[in-house]
Amino acid sequence: MAKTYNRYCVLIWLSLIAGSLLIPFAAHARQPQDSISGGGRYVWVPDSMAGRVAEVLMPDSARLVAQLSERVVYRGDTIPTVLKSRNIGRFDRGLLNYLYIPRGQWSFGITASYGEISTDDMEIFDLLSDIDISGHLFSINPYIAYFVRDNLSVGLKFGYSSTKGRIDSFKVDIDEDMNFDLHDIMYRNESYSAALTLRQYFGLTRRGRFGVFNEVDLAFASGNGDFVRPYNGVLRTTHTTTMQAQLNFSPGVSVFIMENVSFNVSFGVFGFNLRNEKQTVDGERMGNRFTSGANFRFNIFNINFGIAAHI
Repeated sequence: MAKTYNRYCVLIWLSLIAGSLLIPFAAHARQPQDSISGGGRYVWVPDSMAGRVAEVLMPDSARLVAQLSERVVYRGDTIPTVLKSRNIGRFDRGLLNYLYIPRGQWSFGITASYGEISTDDMEIFDLLSDIDISGHLFSINPYIAYFVRDNLSVGLKFGYSSTKGRIDSFKVDIDEDMNFDLHDIMYRNESYSAALTLRQYFGLTRRGRFGVFNEVDLAFASGNGDFVRPYNGVLRTTHTTTMQAQLNFSPGVSVFIMENVSFNVSFGVFGFNLRNEKQTVDGERMGNRFTSGANFRFNIFNINFGIAAHI
């Protein structure tokens, strides 16, 4: 009886040892085939995501090599998604310029803006009396561009702008030393322009969805304006004609909202200008003035919103 009991105890211990050795092999055999190994562990992912997960698990150097060698097919040609750029200086910041818009595409776009001011819309003028001011600003700028290189385009831009303002009444009477009365004052200005543009894009994503750009344009404009105000009880009109040349630098942001449609925002921050003015008062020539200058500042009146189609 004792021998039989000892035999059963030995069999039970052997069964426990064998089970502890076989369980890890069985768990490993039940792992899905479409899995990716990382650090000795198994994580199940769908087959459609296997390539992206493998890229994430790559070392940085291997990921960079994979991105630099990646190609896409555009109109029958195989082109790289990462554009070669020359490193200026000793320090490489590791920035990549992704393909945003390939060579050979045409771009058609338009920017427009409209602003209006009136005393009826400003509550602060409710505290004052005898003040009636109004004005508006409108501009429209269509353009066409051709991409001579990947992410680099040259083009033509045309523009029209109109500005009008009126002071029907502006009366202030505080004391004997501070009182004035302005009325029947009007200002009007129209201008037409044409410009040669060069725009350099920098892609921020591999899929070509987001990008930034810098635009340089050489513009020529002409316009005329009238300034009407009362003088000795008689309305006097000063007419001004202008000729202007400008070199502008405008950085901006671009995003593709559809397959071939992009939305753009640009900011005028730097430029040179030459301007010639001629004035007449009630038809009599008064003189002319030539000015030149440069500016480096953020101009809230030079923010351009636009949309463009790419074919």
